[in-house]
Amino acid sequence: MTVTTQSQNLYLTVEQVARRLNVSTDSIYRWKRNGDFPTAVKIGPGCTRWRLSDIEAHENTFEACFSFDAGMALWD
Repeated sequence: MTVTTQSQNLYLTVEQVARRLNVSTDSIYRWKRNGDFPTAVKIGPGCTRWRLSDIEAHENTFEACFSFDAGMALWD
């Protein structure tokens, strides 16, 4: 039996992804072109979406890269 979470079944538009990450849609497309972003799913002609689960995994990667000691000052 396979268990799927709700986020695996949700798809986001480029506008929704950009809003979630607080960046422009141009940034999303640039990252996609450069291979620095999860692969989009082509739903149909002119209809591209990203899986929420892929975006969440990408966010978790950034959190791991940019985590720091809570007691550490950013500027000394």
